[in-house]
Amino acid sequence: MTHYDILIVGSGHAGAQSAIQLRQLGFEGTIAMVGDEPELPYERPPLSKDYLAGEKPFERLLIRPAAFWAEREIVLHPGTRIVAVDPSARTVRTAAGATFSYGSLIWATGGTPRRLSCAGGDLAGVHVVRCRAEVDAIRAELEGVRRVVVIGGGYIGLESAAVLRKLGKDVVLIEALDRLLARVAGPEISHFYEAEHRGQGVDIRLGAAVLSIDGQSGRVRGVVLQSGETVAADMVIVGIGIEAAVAPLLAAGAEGANGVDVDSLCRTSLPDIYAIGDCAAHENGFAGGLRIRLESVQNAHDQAAVAAKAILGQPEPYSSVPWFWSNQYDLKLQTVGLSIGYDQAIVRGSPAERSFSLLYLLEGRVIALDCVNTVRDYVQGRKLILDRAIIDPARLADATVPLKEMLA
Repeated sequence: MTHYDILIVGSGHAGAQSAIQLRQLGFEGTIAMVGDEPELPYERPPLSKDYLAGEKPFERLLIRPAAFWAEREIVLHPGTRIVAVDPSARTVRTAAGATFSYGSLIWATGGTPRRLSCAGGDLAGVHVVRCRAEVDAIRAELEGVRRVVVIGGGYIGLESAAVLRKLGKDVVLIEALDRLLARVAGPEISHFYEAEHRGQGVDIRLGAAVLSIDGQSGRVRGVVLQSGETVAADMVIVGIGIEAAVAPLLAAGAEGANGVDVDSLCRTSLPDIYAIGDCAAHENGFAGGLRIRLESVQNAHDQAAVAAKAILGQPEPYSSVPWFWSNQYDLKLQTVGLSIGYDQAIVRGSPAERSFSLLYLLEGRVIALDCVNTVRDYVQGRKLILDRAIIDPARLADATVPLKEMLA
């Protein structure tokens, strides 16, 4: 049995960044990172954007080259899945039956994409977008594909639809709710992106529920809606969210439900076991103290630093301002803060000119901004959120006045 002073389970952005942080902070003990994919740690956000489009080679997605990990004596165990944790023995067991022991454990496994549970959901040609192998499979089939049905109107679905239209494919997007991005953005943003995608030729079906997937000879041929309509498809891409990959931790007794619960130092309820990134449910001050999971590079990066410092006896509670981004066509959507529970939204700028921001207020205070092609608002708006600024809505809407001047 091999022992590591710090064992990191998960080789995505959170896991990789925690290993990097530990070495940068001067930790000299043994570190290993276990990941269930065969590749070196890489960035996932480009998978549904530049990589799917074929505009960025995989090598440019790597977080660091192979030599980086070797030089810093960070041991990598690719293609290895952890299936059990024994917190009393301080060991983990792999799917192949191997055992590693640890001094501290950082759980950074992210999530697994939700798949269709209906009949036909496992047919050939039905894909998700979460890892390199899945996107490679999509790209390998695209040459013989004319029509793609995208299920899910969130970021992954919309980004995939934008790339597929750029590649000349016919795209039908199916969303069960009555608007796009309904879970993460206000109606003004939803309607703007709906119009943009329709203008780019995407056939959008809102309020449409999937009944089953129709196939022929084991391959998808259409998506059957509950309305009875069958939408023809040569390929289906499913983007309906992820489920936190925390089953071994919960089975070991860790507290949690939607993810694994952590405190402000990213500690789970199990001794010397930390959790970070998409799988970590934490109480977030920018969500009014609600316990949430944040699926973002920012959260993965910042929680990695929190966990590393906590392990090394340099505790700094997690308090980062959340931020996100999405690229679709020539539109760059940047979000700062969390709009959960907002009671007023202010449009600043011109949606017609494809450059505007939506400011979210709660009891008069700015809590979040969605910025479409308005980088300056995105950068300056962060200070409004941190200062819990209360500013006259009419002034916020005046795009001729920089946001930074509103705090003077």
